[in-house]
Amino acid sequence: MSLILFLDEKSIRDADIFPSSPVIERGSSLELSCVLRKNYLPQRNASHIIWKLNDTLIAPENYNIVNETVSNITIHNFTYNIAYVNCSMKYLDKELPLAHTEVKSGFRPDIPENISCIYFYGVNLTCTWNAGRETSFATNYTLYRRQMHSKYSVKFCQSATESCSFSHRENAYNNDFCFQVKAKNVLGESLTECVPISLQKIEKFAPPEILSVKKIPGIKQLLTVTWKMPEKIIPLKSIICQLQYRNLYSNFTEFVNVSLNSKKGGVIGSCNLTGLWDSTDYSVAIRCINNESVFWSGWSGEKNGSTEEKAPSGKVDLWRVIESSHSSRNRSVHLMWKPLKSFPPSGRILGYKIQYFPEKKTAHKRTNNSTEKKITLLLNEEAHIISVTAYNSAGESPEAILRIPSIDEKSNQAIETVMTSTTNEEVVVQWITSEPETTKYVVEWYEELEMDPFGRSWQYVSNSTEWKNNKKNFKPFICYNISVYPLYGSNVAAPSYAQIYAQEKKPSEGPVADTGILGKNEVTIKWNEISKAKRNGFITNYTIFYRPEDGKELNETVNSDVLQYRLKSLQANTQYTVQIMASNKAGGTIGEQKTFKTLKFDKEDFFFIAIPVGISVLCLIGLWITCVLKKHAFKKVCWPDIPNPEESLAVEWPLASSMNNSFLKRLSSQTKSVDFEDINALEYCFPEERPEGSLLINYENHVSECTDINTKDITNRDEKILRNEENEVAKCFSPSMPYIIAEQFTRSQMHSALIPVKEAQPIEMVGNVLCGSQQNPTKNEESDDEEVLKLEDFSEKALFNPYLKNSVKTREFLVSESLPEHSMDEHKSQSNVSPPFQPNVPGQSYITLDMFRLAKAQ
Repeated sequence: MSLILFLDEKSIRDADIFPSSPVIERGSSLELSCVLRKNYLPQRNASHIIWKLNDTLIAPENYNIVNETVSNITIHNFTYNIAYVNCSMKYLDKELPLAHTEVKSGFRPDIPENISCIYFYGVNLTCTWNAGRETSFATNYTLYRRQMHSKYSVKFCQSATESCSFSHRENAYNNDFCFQVKAKNVLGESLTECVPISLQKIEKFAPPEILSVKKIPGIKQLLTVTWKMPEKIIPLKSIICQLQYRNLYSNFTEFVNVSLNSKKGGVIGSCNLTGLWDSTDYSVAIRCINNESVFWSGWSGEKNGSTEEKAPSGKVDLWRVIESSHSSRNRSVHLMWKPLKSFPPSGRILGYKIQYFPEKKTAHKRTNNSTEKKITLLLNEEAHIISVTAYNSAGESPEAILRIPSIDEKSNQAIETVMTSTTNEEVVVQWITSEPETTKYVVEWYEELEMDPFGRSWQYVSNSTEWKNNKKNFKPFICYNISVYPLYGSNVAAPSYAQIYAQEKKPSEGPVADTGILGKNEVTIKWNEISKAKRNGFITNYTIFYRPEDGKELNETVNSDVLQYRLKSLQANTQYTVQIMASNKAGGTIGEQKTFKTLKFDKEDFFFIAIPVGISVLCLIGLWITCVLKKHAFKKVCWPDIPNPEESLAVEWPLASSMNNSFLKRLSSQTKSVDFEDINALEYCFPEERPEGSLLINYENHVSECTDINTKDITNRDEKILRNEENEVAKCFSPSMPYIIAEQFTRSQMHSALIPVKEAQPIEMVGNVLCGSQQNPTKNEESDDEEVLKLEDFSEKALFNPYLKNSVKTREFLVSESLPEHSMDEHKSQSNVSPPFQPNVPGQSYITLDMFRLAKAQ
């Protein structure tokens, strides 16, 4: 079964389309037929055929079923240049292609128009025409040449283009012809009418050849031009030649016509051009034409010639740049000049003559020659006169003179202000002068970074205080220095300066910020100027952008002359980023980012901290120095020395005291080891309202008696008497001993135990009262009234220790209520004479007035 279906599909595809590859005129109707072969299945016929145009289904109403094997299609107004048509058949829900064809459309050729011919004598005859619109098909053209008076003398040439030529052998000059063109393609052909053309009117020959363009010596403003005609031209015909000439200093062109008679073998033509400029180069070209023809020959090649020269009539445009020399008083003067642009020019300059001499020494003239337009002269400090002349073969130009001032010469500033500006096309410089009578100036301009003095440009300005120049003469984004010099004859006065940018753009780079003095709430930002090569314009201002960490960006703008700025009101101990933007008229460029951090404390904080600390240190140092210098005084006030009676030299102690010498030694050692903090001075107990005169007088009398006895005894050196006297002294000393124990008692206890003396008593009573107070300590504690120490007068026989003479006036005798109790027996046994010192007896220790005073001061 599958084999039958395969054969069936193979048989269905067998079909043909007629016509095959049709070509039709564009816009007409197309008719095609699809014919099935006879080996088709009965169930398939022409009614199952479908048509497509470029894969687009054609509507069934355009189908025409002729019979079971033929299906026609008609496509109206076919406008495709190339299209594909195919017929197919539906089989098992599939489209099986049967056959296809390519259809082309185009146009018939139009009748050619504008037939024109050119006759190149002895070469060929060429005709051209206009074929009309494009046909979309290949078109062949046939050019027919017919004699006007003969029907049978016809020649033709064929071409696929719009031009066709006959060789010179097929052309007869004496005959007149008419020309006809036929165009043909697959759709049809067209034929023009026969157009009559005379060969004399269409002759065109090759360009002539210029032999020379010469000047005649001694004759100015004239050139002679000679040329040769081509050989292949129609003989014995009149020819007109046209000469074109122009000078090389202008674009103006003039023409001159010259008539010639042609001869066989060629013609030589000649012409004089007059009224030309002196010393001027000219360019000459020639073309010719037959006087009956309409076609000129081509232009010959140009040839140059120069008229007779004359001496230059104008001065050179002279300028100078004076460069000082640091090694001596000599200086370099750079001279530069340019020939004056006269019209017409004077001719070709052969060279320049430079003459110079000191202004006051005209005999010292020197001369240099140069073929260049610049020279450098080494001159001394004197003023010089310099002249430059241009010369050619006919002579020299007038002198251009400049005066070079001496080194020490000063000139007035005649120009007050120079102003610069720009327009769309020009650079404008204006100036104000204080001397209106000045009528001539020199404007000099050069790049700011130009170091070569010969790289400068200059221009003379007369009767004006304004100068303009085209922007094309200035480089963009480059700063130019402009100087204006007043001229007074050959003298050049002091200039005024200005700068200008013909065109600006924003700077190539921005300033790099640097931090100066850092503070707590402020910082100084510094930056350097951008290099001149990268400014690209005049810097108008700087903008400082700064931002705290995680904060809002702030900015400050300063003038262009400010290169540092102090930022204030900053946050302490905060990191900031800062950038600086340099701006000109064209825009601004931001420099690199810089980071800084403000201080936690500034100088003022340290100042306010340092002053109190410094003052405190100075006070401590002063106090320490005072303590060092007055240490003995402070020691005496704060820690007074306690007198030791044992070491006194005033008297010798009684024998009874020597018996207890070991005890005194132990007591002395104990006294020395007592801490000063445990000793408390007692307050002064004498009443202020009671005079102490009587007490002191009686007291001193007794002391003097004791002292006299003691001194007498010492003088006699009698051992026996001395012992007796020591006993006497001991008796005198014991009852009046002004020392009490203060050991192991606090200052508070001392003050509470002290009883001020209410009434002065005789000193004789001191011993008894003291003993009485030791015998009855309990009674003193229970009594509410303060006990008063009663002082009784000593008897005349009583002796007083001279050690206490100087201190008795200020001693006070006190009784402590807290003294330990003693037996009455001990006091009775000691009622008359007390031992000087008893070990471990508190009541027999002593204190001094110095200790009392210290306690009172505290």
